[in-house]
Amino acid sequence: MSTVTLVGARLAVEGEEFVYQGASSACEGCPYRSQCLNLVEGRRYRVTGVRENTQLLECAVHDRGVRAVEVEPTAVTANVPSKGAYAGSKASLAGPCPHVECPSHEYCEPLGMAFDEERRIAAVEGEPPHDFCALDRELTLVTFEPDDD
Repeated sequence: MSTVTLVGARLAVEGEEFVYQGASSACEGCPYRSQCLNLVEGRRYRVTGVRENTQLLECAVHDRGVRAVEVEPTAVTANVPSKGAYAGSKASLAGPCPHVECPSHEYCEPLGMAFDEERRIAAVEGEPPHDFCALDRELTLVTFEPDDD
């Protein structure tokens, strides 16, 4: 389900994805606060439409101002423990990983999903991008369904 919100002009492009980070201290006293701060903090979103004929509004956070868009929660691709990782099952992330140079790091610690969060797997993508896991974890690359809460 789409939500209308305000995002920075640079993000106001159909298909653009972002993780909503919540309010900034610069948001205090802003007259557009209720239109901007209406998303779930930490959730990944995709811009599904840019509202036509709307004005660019000044913003203390975004240097080029903000624009009205429609957004929807989007899927997250991640590595999860292989045991029980199949489409339709629920899974959570294996836990933090200090190996930022690993080609799988972005999937072991994906933006838009917390370690204690459990989500339903939409699809099993297969083997992770790494050759071996430095933490000796057996992992499978999956795509989670969008979080609708």
